[in-house]
This record gives sequence, structure tokens and C-alpha cells, in this order.
Amino acid sequence: MNHRSGGLGLVQGTALYVASVLGTGLLVLPGLAAEVAGPASIVAVIAVIGLSIPLAGTFAALAARYPDPGGVASYARRALGGTVARMTGYWFMFGVAAGAPVVAVLGAEYVAAIVGIDRSMVPVLAASFFLPPFAANAFGVRVAGWMQFVLTALLLAVVVGVVALAAPAVEPQNFAPFLPHGWLGVGTAISLFVWAFAGWEVGTHISGEFRDPRRVIPLATTIALVITGACYLVLQIVTVGALGSSAGEGQVPLLDLARLGSPVVGAAAVGAIAGIVALGVLNAYLAAFAKLGASLAENRDLPRWFAKGAESGGIPRRALALTGGVFAIWFALMLSSGLELTGFILVHTSCMVSIYAVGMIAAVRLLRRGTAGWWLALVAAVLCIGLVALAWASLLPAAGLALAAIAVTLWRRMRPSRRNDDAGRADIVEPDPRAASVES
Repeated sequence: MNHRSGGLGLVQGTALYVASVLGTGLLVLPGLAAEVAGPASIVAVIAVIGLSIPLAGTFAALAARYPDPGGVASYARRALGGTVARMTGYWFMFGVAAGAPVVAVLGAEYVAAIVGIDRSMVPVLAASFFLPPFAANAFGVRVAGWMQFVLTALLLAVVVGVVALAAPAVEPQNFAPFLPHGWLGVGTAISLFVWAFAGWEVGTHISGEFRDPRRVIPLATTIALVITGACYLVLQIVTVGALGSSAGEGQVPLLDLARLGSPVVGAAAVGAIAGIVALGVLNAYLAAFAKLGASLAENRDLPRWFAKGAESGGIPRRALALTGGVFAIWFALMLSSGLELTGFILVHTSCMVSIYAVGMIAAVRLLRRGTAGWWLALVAAVLCIGLVALAWASLLPAAGLALAAIAVTLWRRMRPSRRNDDAGRADIVEPDPRAASVES
């Protein structure tokens, strides 16, 4: 059995999953979706919850059966070879990382707007959001897990509070007409909410830190899917019913919603949400980035010096420092752009859909054919390939990182003494035979 004393339990694991998915989308997506689809945006949320089931279920099956810090990169290594694994690792480590300063700036913008801080201080406030997550992860994922439990509990409490404040303002007439922009508007809203439900891959990188991944990971994933789905659905219903046609008009739609019930308490609640979301998402992703960086180094896809701490229970402080450097570069680029977020979001999302597509194709090859996990992976693979097609216009950064991975392969082939580097360490931890129950 793959048990580890002192590792993450169900409560901490669920909190990490919830924070990975229930992120900054709370701050903007309900209003934006209502603006493009009207009351039918509720249908879009329900559709994306349904689409999330095969994706989340497949990642849970992989993480429980193959607990490995490399996450999707390790699954790709086992199923598709070293070059594809390196691509996947680079997409996450250097591409998805572009979303970190976006998270910090979004949180800082909300807090600054509510507290009344001059916007010139937003970069300083955003930078401060990085400090607690880095400090927590420097002491290991167990400390970060308990920090995440506290942050997630506060986040859920504030969401419930905002909904309770705004619920009395819901008016039945705001739900008509139900399809003001037709089904095309619903399709646009679905595209928006796909990104709200991204984040299930984060648990694969820390799967080896769970006490009993075969039992805990599927349970944590299921609970997190129910919680995040319920939060987005209820928030969407209240946003449409309370704000009506004005939803999405302001830059801080969640603040508009909260102020309906209580201008003072509501604003404070939204400020708390912004801060908690930024800290929670950064904390959850940092654990994944650090473990992945150490795993990539152990497989010689990064300098070996960063490999320390890749083992289960280890603290990858060197890889954490590397992650900090990557974040700092993206943050500096964002400052030079005048805090323009769009380009950085596109880099993040293009790399994310590429990772999902490779991960699901690898899952189809790794999971036992004909099992429930295999069928989930097959459905998810088709959906993810469709997402890649939709994101074709923003795939240039992902293509660049893929070329870098191919260049490393060619360089190694020209050096016979390093020809076996792609093998890296002993692939992925062999699955527990009893883990088959996760897929069946």
C-alpha cells in the first residue's frame, strides 16, 4: 500500500483542490458570463460542471494510481516518451507560471479599490501576496496544506456571506428574457467558465505527499468538484437575479453584488475574498511548481542541482527558489507592460490547454482499457483536443516551449555520453495493484 505517515489527509487535500479551482474566476466570471449570455449563463455553468467531471476524474485516477511529483509530465514520459514529457514540464513550469502575477495583481486591484489605496501601490500590494505562500511552502507541503485549509474555509465563508447579503435583492423578472443573446452567448459563457474550472492537474504534482493517495485523492476530488460547482452555480444565479442587465458592467462585479445587501460589510467581504483567493491560489500552485521543478531536474530536463527534495516528504527548496525566479521575471514583464493582463492570461491558458490535451492522451494509454477511468480519459481527451483547436490563435508561447524541448532532445542525441538522460530516474512509481479500484 502507498501510505505515508504525516502526509496530506482528506481535509488538507480537499482544501488544496478547492483553492486550485475556485480561484480568481470568482472575482470576475459571474458578471462577465451574465453580460454575454444573460440568465442563460446559468446553463453555461451547469454545462461546464458536467464537462469538468471527466477531466477531474481522469486526473484523480492518474494521481491515485501513479503518485509522482512530475504530475502530467511524468505520465507523458511513461506513455509518450521523454520529449513530450519535457514539453509538458516546460509548459507548466515556464508557461503556466505567467498566470501567477495575474492572480496577485487581480487580488491587489480589488483590495486597492475597496480600501481606497492609490493604484500606484498595486504593484507593491501584488508583490506582497507572494510572501506568505513562499514562506509556507519553504516549510513543506504539510504546512502549506494546513495554511490552505484555513484560507479555503475563510473563502467559502465569505462566498456564503456575499450570497446571503445579495439574495434578498433577487428579482424574478431579472431571469427574463432567458436567452437575450441566443445560444451563441451561452457558448461564449461556457468558454469563460472552462477556465474557472481549470486546476485539477495541481493535485497530480503533490500526489506523493498524500497519506493514502489511492483512497484520499478520489474523495478529495469528488468533494472539491461538488463544492466548487455549487459555489459557482449559486453565485451565478444570485448575480443574474440581483444585478439583472447591469451584471458585468463594472470592473469589480462581485463588489457590486455584495453592496446590494450591505455597502460596508459587503465591501469588506469582497476585499477579504480578493485577498484570500490570491493567497490561496498562489499557495496551491507553488506546491505543484516546486515539486515539478525538482522532478524535471531529477530527469535532467533542468539542472540536477534543483532535484533536491523531489522525493515524497522532501521539501524542494531549490526548485521553490527557481519558481520564485520565474515568477519574478513574469512579474517584471507585467510591470513593464503597465499591468496589462491579457497577454499573460493568453500565455497561461495556451500552455494549460496543451498540458490537458497531452495528459488526457497519456491517460488513455496508461489506464486499463474499458475501466471507468479509461472511459473518462477518452471523453476528456476529445474535449481537450477541441479546446486546443479553439485556442489556436494563442498557442505561439506553447509552441516556443515545445521547440525548446525538442532542441534539448536533439542536443542530447549529439552527445552520445548523455544519450540515456531521457530515461531519467526509474520512470514513475509503480502503481499499487489495489489502486485499480480507482478506475473501476
